Amino acid sequence: MLSSVQTPRLLRFQSFSLKCLHTHPTTTPPPPHSQILTIRKSLLSREISAVDLAGTFLNRLRNTEPHLKSFLYVSDVVLKEAEEIDRKIAENEELGPLAGVLVGVKDNICTSDMPSTAGSKILENYRPPFDATAVGKMKKCGAIVIGKTNMDEFGMGSTTEGSGYQVTANPWDLSRVPGGSSGGSAAAVSARQCMVSLGSDTGGSVRQPASFCGVVGLKPTYGRVSRYGLVAYASSLDVIGCFGSSVADAGILLHAISGHDKFDATSSKKEVPDFASQFTARDHLDSKPLKGLRVGLIRETIEDGVDPDVISSIRDAASHLEELGCTVTEVSLPSFSLGLPAYYILASSESSSNLSRYDGIRYGKQVFADELNSLYGESRAGGLGSEVKMRILMGTYALSAGYYDAYYKRAQQVRTLVRESFRAALDENDILISPAAPSAAYKIGEKKNDPLSMYAGDIMTVNVNLAGLPALVLPCGFVNSSSVALPVGVQMISAAFEEEKLLKVGHIFEQTLQGCSFIPPLVADELAC
Repeated sequence: MLSSVQTPRLLRFQSFSLKCLHTHPTTTPPPPHSQILTIRKSLLSREISAVDLAGTFLNRLRNTEPHLKSFLYVSDVVLKEAEEIDRKIAENEELGPLAGVLVGVKDNICTSDMPSTAGSKILENYRPPFDATAVGKMKKCGAIVIGKTNMDEFGMGSTTEGSGYQVTANPWDLSRVPGGSSGGSAAAVSARQCMVSLGSDTGGSVRQPASFCGVVGLKPTYGRVSRYGLVAYASSLDVIGCFGSSVADAGILLHAISGHDKFDATSSKKEVPDFASQFTARDHLDSKPLKGLRVGLIRETIEDGVDPDVISSIRDAASHLEELGCTVTEVSLPSFSLGLPAYYILASSESSSNLSRYDGIRYGKQVFADELNSLYGESRAGGLGSEVKMRILMGTYALSAGYYDAYYKRAQQVRTLVRESFRAALDENDILISPAAPSAAYKIGEKKNDPLSMYAGDIMTVNVNLAGLPALVLPCGFVNSSSVALPVGVQMISAAFEEEKLLKVGHIFEQTLQGCSFIPPLVADELAC
């Protein structure tokens, strides 16, 4: 049982299936399946053409985009690329593992054939002359990039309200935020505008939107995926991550983009395992498929300041893991609360350095001025948003001669403490679990003028980036708001380069989750047909 001062409420199980209580479906939906594997099978058997498949997603995107505003740019060659896949099938040519898969790409990941603005006016209409390594690898596997998704400017934000272009809505409730900064990528997968998507995660920017939008979000180990072509925010924290409607899809996408890259000195040379080998069908699971797995529930993430309904969902998820055979105990990470201020000092400091290149000469839109300093100042003032300016100023202050030791150096020392705290906890446990966010999605505009409250929402995720560890977020239940049930995600954390373990646990968890349908009302009727 969970060792806790307060004994959690346990659920009654049928077999080893968690009943999802906070939901509207009246019938039990089937477990999530891999769209990628299903599509590949359908294409190879000629049951469907790549052109018809692409047309279906493009039509759904056109119908939902006026409400969601997930995309900043939609490719005009999607059908042409789908035709090429159909030609290969007709001529019995070999297909890549992602053939016909429609992928959304966050706008801070470079694509040579479409704009890459990082959500900022200073890079408006910028088209890089190359693909990011992750994008290039997907294309070699046959993926079709459907477009570029909206984001908080340069990844600085938790709501996608900080975009220089538009505000993205949550598919579950259009009056709420999808999370950020990868909110466009999460909303697009949730609304089935694309099959999977790429995001970036500096302090939780894949995992928090995954929780808000009811999709799977996977942040890999720092170095697992090349950062070449990712517009830098905080270089020691940034990683490219994956969104999918199932754990299998997120794992298959991660496998496609992982591996060493000579263009990124921080990318790891560790061998990339076959993540798909961890996916066992529900029918082949025994009654205790996770027997012997040690799980630690992080005590500091289920205390005051966290929505009680979120805590209840996480405790129910922990109980479900027990039913699957895990041994679950509460663990304490004493340095957990210190991670948030340390993260914002380090991230802001690195951003003040990385964003110095956007001066109107090397990069960015240029404003006419009579002298150089005015050109710099006016180009940056007009092109950068208020949140970006604030973080640059905060970082420059922390790096200044009189304050470096008091802020930046001390934050690096806290980062070491956080790493050691996770190392000790993971020596005693196979994985750690926590909420992905303190609450479900909140209203658009609710925290826009309260940056400290918005920053505090990252407390569940930033420590993982400081430690460079992998983490998986998948839907585990619902919180009932006044108008609609909103999804909640559980975060699973493992030691570095143990994504296989996370994917195995996550896949079994979602296969045995009963009574939950994580398809938002916006597209539920269409997909039910």
